[in-house]
Amino acid sequence: MPHATLIKVRGYHLDVYQHVNNARYLEFLEEARWDYLEAVGDIEHFEQLGLAWVIVNININYRAQATMGHQLRIDTAFTQINGKSAVIKQKIWLHGTDTLVADADITFVCLDKKTGRAVLIDGPLKERLAARLESF
Repeated sequence: MPHATLIKVRGYHLDVYQHVNNARYLEFLEEARWDYLEAVGDIEHFEQLGLAWVIVNININYRAQATMGHQLRIDTAFTQINGKSAVIKQKIWLHGTDTLVADADITFVCLDKKTGRAVLIDGPLKERLAARLESF
């Protein structure tokens, strides 16, 4: 089951059209990814290994508007593991409804913080991520 994060839309999230500005959705998605990584212990784990996740691509689809006062639920899960990259899928819903506000695929590389180079996702690292693969 994907990890869920709730975010309430505030006035400072809105643009001149009084709906959430497209750039704010990227911030919401980032907040939800941090929440997810904290919940599963990946932040500490990757720090101990000297590794970091670095975004190399974001594909986002905007489906419906959100306005002030809306509660958003952001579902987050790893959906794909490649050689040196992995994909996290995120969906933003109007909480308590079946209205999809946005969805995104975020591609990361696993970076060795000492060398600044992407590393192969294999062995225990791949096993850790594979245990949480979801399709949604």
